[in-house]
Amino acid sequence: QVQLVESGGGLVQPGGSLRLSCAVSGLTLEDYVMSWYRQAPGQERKLVAALTAGGFPTSILDSVKGRFAISRDLADNTVSLQMTSLKPEDSAVYYCNAIKLFGGLEFWGRGTQVTVSS
Repeated sequence: QVQLVESGGGLVQPGGSLRLSCAVSGLTLEDYVMSWYRQAPGQERKLVAALTAGGFPTSILDSVKGRFAISRDLADNTVSLQMTSLKPEDSAVYYCNAIKLFGGLEFWGRGTQVTVSS
């Protein structure tokens, strides 16, 4: 059974940092493109950052370039999103996503709330 469980969200002041983690079970990270999406109230879900099956960052949202970084730990089977210099507009529910390279399988986590506010 595949599970993606996000953690690390919370309330942070503008300019602060958070590190989101996605604990993955039931799949092999090297077989999947792993991504973080976010969805703010009343808005569509947007791709924030993606990691190729080979572990290379790709497809990062323009508004977070230079502030967010995606990475993975094969030993722990986790995918992380390091977020720095957070802004109120970064507030959203952040979701972990996995898409298999071949076969079209796709999985989502339930999300973790990030709120940037003073």
